Amino acid sequence: MRKVRLGKTGLMVSEVGFGGIPIQRLSEDDAVAVVRRCIELGVTFIDTAYGYGTSEERIGKAIQGRREGLVLASKSPARDGATFGQHLEQSLRRLGVEHIELYQFHNVSSREQFDQIVGPGGALEVAREAQAAGKIGHIGVTSHSRETATMMAESGLFETMMFPFNFITDEPLERLIPLCRQHDVGFIAMKPMGGGLLENATIAFKWLRQYPDLVPIPGIEKAAEIEEIVAIMEGPAELTAPERAEMQRLADELGTRFCRRCDYCQPCPEGIPISTLMNMGSFIKRFPPARLFAMMEEPVRAAERCADCGECESRCPYDLPIREMMRENVALYAARRAQSGQA
Repeated sequence: MRKVRLGKTGLMVSEVGFGGIPIQRLSEDDAVAVVRRCIELGVTFIDTAYGYGTSEERIGKAIQGRREGLVLASKSPARDGATFGQHLEQSLRRLGVEHIELYQFHNVSSREQFDQIVGPGGALEVAREAQAAGKIGHIGVTSHSRETATMMAESGLFETMMFPFNFITDEPLERLIPLCRQHDVGFIAMKPMGGGLLENATIAFKWLRQYPDLVPIPGIEKAAEIEEIVAIMEGPAELTAPERAEMQRLADELGTRFCRRCDYCQPCPEGIPISTLMNMGSFIKRFPPARLFAMMEEPVRAAERCADCGECESRCPYDLPIREMMRENVALYAARRAQSGQA
């Protein structure tokens, strides 16, 4: 598999990485087998997170005896230094390593969160100490807010930026990706398959191949998925006319019902976490039932407070039918609980 330079980190990584969320849904043996199959196919960039349940542990078991040449990435949602340090030590233990090549601040999507991280006693201080001690190699950040991500790309504080990017969520092309290139910040494309909502891998990855300096990290649950993606990356790069037509059809169909988690709809007068509810379908596909129910129980309850005021829809830059989609997703959640015998 071809290698890509990950911005100013200087790390050379496989042109497609491994996203570690979905392996939580598998048995441990199956999860280990999937990770090892990715490595066999030439995937050297493996991304996980402190908050991804069993993901770090399973990756740790999978890479035993296979560590050489791999670039490990993980993340912490902590904003304060003390908690960040605890998360990092846990990540190292779970992965069974003494050094993680890239450690990222997870989902920094507001100026307030950024200020907490970079302020006195913030997580950045501890990250730099860990870097000096050789526990981590490079410091990155992930986000869902274009404004916050843009500011962080320009800040000079981070070596990589992870942000959603696919042929529907293509807004980073306007400013964020050019800024990352200008400042030599490695761009990692989160959700290249729309968090599981885009099902045509051929179209998704052929489209991404026109940006060879970016590194997509699809979440992988089955060996067949990475085998298909690798075949696409090694095959013809040009989209055919029928493929372009299908891509346009999907963009037209999903573009009007595809939440980017930009949170322009906020603040909700009733305190409803709108973008969390709007992404129910993606969460159902990516998380095991127990994790899904624990994560979504409170947002679903909050949805009951909706006053049907429509303020969220008036602020949505994509004109999404937010109220209708939230009702649909609450029903989807209820159906999933019933299916699991927990209604």
